[in-house]
Amino acid sequence: MVMTIHVDIVSAEQEIFSGAAEAVFASAVMGEVGIYPRHTQLLTRLKPGEVRVLIEGKEEEYYVSGGMLEVQPHLVTVLADTVIRADSIDEASALAAKAQAEQAVKNSSAKKELAEAQIELAKAVAQLRSFERARRKGHTH
Repeated sequence: MVMTIHVDIVSAEQEIFSGAAEAVFASAVMGEVGIYPRHTQLLTRLKPGEVRVLIEGKEEEYYVSGGMLEVQPHLVTVLADTVIRADSIDEASALAAKAQAEQAVKNSSAKKELAEAQIELAKAVAQLRSFERARRKGHTH
């Protein structure tokens, strides 16, 4: 019998996923983390990027705009402003957001504007990476 851990992935709007998983992988600010059942307690910030949930040997992928990852021995909670299933990402919208963010980075004169534009660019690039990974696995058209 495979050991599992309960995983909740929640956005500001709704619960996206709740169920048992074999493992969770996420892009934390300190680097990629892998969480397995009975993992030690952990609280860390997430970078914009992917959260992958291993269920019965298959990965379900989600894009998060950043957020928090909390790990308890039998529970993993991902809290993010935005969560999108990787296979639901609209490539055209993500490409447009990336182009807009790149233009904002070029045109930013104030440090605050530049930082905000760089954050938006990082989010758009992370969304595109999630889309590309899902496409390579045959989850999108």
